[in-house]
Amino acid sequence: MALVTGASRGLGRAMAGGLADAGATVVLAARDQAALDRAAQEIREAGGKADTLAFELSDRDAVEQAVPQLLARHGKLDILLNNGGTIEWGPLTSTTRDSWERVFDINVTACYVLAREAAKPMIEAGWGRIINIGSYVSVIGRERLASYVASKHAIAGLTKSIAGELGRHGITCNAISPGFFDTDMAAPTVRHPERAEIFRRAIAMNRFGRPEEMIGAAIFLASEAGSYVNGHMIHVDGGVADVLSLRVAVS
Repeated sequence: MALVTGASRGLGRAMAGGLADAGATVVLAARDQAALDRAAQEIREAGGKADTLAFELSDRDAVEQAVPQLLARHGKLDILLNNGGTIEWGPLTSTTRDSWERVFDINVTACYVLAREAAKPMIEAGWGRIINIGSYVSVIGRERLASYVASKHAIAGLTKSIAGELGRHGITCNAISPGFFDTDMAAPTVRHPERAEIFRRAIAMNRFGRPEEMIGAAIFLASEAGSYVNGHMIHVDGGVADVLSLRVAVS
């Protein structure tokens, strides 16, 4: 039984479908019930098992109740994939505390609360997988994205802390850090012709990722194949965070 947040579209939808294809019953979570219903139906039509749970990651009470609601309905939770997130663009001097807090509520606090609640049945069962979604900016900086970059650095630290505490209970906690993917969240970069060309040239593979290219890492970390991988961050970024790709002639 897997809970995937931000599962109605983009990377979350792809990974939820991949987990379902691998045999997991997937509970898709997002704020838009209609979009969740469409995604769940697509998974069922492909032969998978899917349910939905609509709630806002910025609604702290709803986040607190999400795992108990899932347990009341399904009885167990084996895999938590914390994918849902948001981004706020803007120069540092014009950002606001409200914007900062919204990003942290969604990207960090919701992740922490869901992991905390998921850990309880996982500890009782003696097995579990918690997978957080970081970013290539979990390990580097980027201008005009102060709150987002800080939140994704926080995810890296939270992942390591959870891994250290829960490993003895048979639970692993790891993170996947995507680079540039063609999704709605990355649209200001990947769908802007001039910006897209600049960033594409900085990627060693010279292209943006496809959402389905996140599936392999998710299945690996969620399965016995990754049973001794704990507290790790897997970069799925085509060569961005750890590679400096400069097209220059060397003589």
